[in-house]
Amino acid sequence: MYSEIASNNRRSMIFIGLFFIIWIAIGAVCGLLFTTLSSHVASNAAAPGQTVSYGSAPIFVGMAICALLALCGILYSLKAGARLVLRVSGAVPADPIRYQQLHDLVDALAIGEGIPKPDVYVIDDPSPNAFATGVSSDKAAITFTTGLVQVMNREELEGVAGHEMSHIKNHDIRLLLVVGTMIGMAALLASVFWRGAYFASMGRGRGRNGGQIVIVIFVAGLLLAIVGFIFGPLIRLALSRRRESLADVSGVALTRNPAGLLSALKKLQQNDVPFKKMNHATASMCIDDPLRHHESWFHRLYDTHPPIEDRIAELEKMVSGEKI
Repeated sequence: MYSEIASNNRRSMIFIGLFFIIWIAIGAVCGLLFTTLSSHVASNAAAPGQTVSYGSAPIFVGMAICALLALCGILYSLKAGARLVLRVSGAVPADPIRYQQLHDLVDALAIGEGIPKPDVYVIDDPSPNAFATGVSSDKAAITFTTGLVQVMNREELEGVAGHEMSHIKNHDIRLLLVVGTMIGMAALLASVFWRGAYFASMGRGRGRNGGQIVIVIFVAGLLLAIVGFIFGPLIRLALSRRRESLADVSGVALTRNPAGLLSALKKLQQNDVPFKKMNHATASMCIDDPLRHHESWFHRLYDTHPPIEDRIAELEKMVSGEKI
């Protein structure tokens, strides 16, 4: 298990670096495209024997701009990503009196794990679910839906809390925050660039270099869209599936009671109430994929969780004393 946690940390650094390289590559491609188009237009417009070239400067400028954007995205996700997830999810701090049981469970598990107690949040939603967020153990939070609190008994809530506490211990929520922020930023910039290309083509970008500027903006939007809607989600898929299985095992090791999480997963398996506050960007953080019950077959291509039946089967082996 500890080797898996170390592997998780290595993957975090690898994928953060990979995203950074992808963004720089997008800047280089756009700069190269601008240089090629500008040289072609200039050579056609110039007098015979004359040529105009920007050299490699646009390539380095494009790389620098995209590197700066990527760095800002990574820093933002590390500094404010957790608060953003809580805000868009509609999470509020759990009242220590009304939700004393949640606070007691989280406090006891944190003491057992030897880490600071994470903040406890609740979301007013009838769909039973939970997730953890935060970039480090001293800046983490565990969020429960009111639906989960209503349908789970204390033993099951302990199993869910142990699962989420394991995400904090395993340092995998930090990776999802960074990847999720970069994916969202790519999708947002793609939309901005496409709008910019549209307005430029309507006349705002006219001039000697107007046509190539429109093409460069459009290509930049296309490349960012590929990152935001295809490549990025596939990376998140690969990361999320393994983290859930690891959190099941390490959560049981923390609570020393596989029956609690097993019973909780069986109840989640029967759930068919949509989690209204979740979307494709934040669903990967939940203990159970809140979208899988309500999407078409196409969504299966982007499942962020292993089948809950497989997770239940693994825990049943633990209950019966079998090795997994």
